[in-house]
Amino acid sequence: MFRLTRPVLRQVVKKTTGITGLAVHPNPLPELTETYQSTLSVLSSIPPTSVYRQGVEALTKHKLNIVQGANGDIAAVEKQLDEGQIEESLDIAKDELKVTQNMLEWKA
Repeated sequence: MFRLTRPVLRQVVKKTTGITGLAVHPNPLPELTETYQSTLSVLSSIPPTSVYRQGVEALTKHKLNIVQGANGDIAAVEKQLDEGQIEESLDIAKDELKVTQNMLEWKA
């Protein structure tokens, strides 16, 4: 009889997102944190009286607090953000960064 002295640990690795064109990100939380911080950095160039800046800044700070408070638990981040899978949240964050950069350029 074969006896294991240590429990065999299995790490569940996501192989696919199940969404066409959306690949699994190997380490999404640091990327998401960086994207949120970049968005906040660009927003600091927009006048503080701008309604756009106030809204996006509040939402981005809220999402950044969720990501930083999760201690690496991707499932908890997905549940609290309620935007689907973490890769979808990353796409949303990158799109918001692009819009923010455009708003700064357009001086809307």
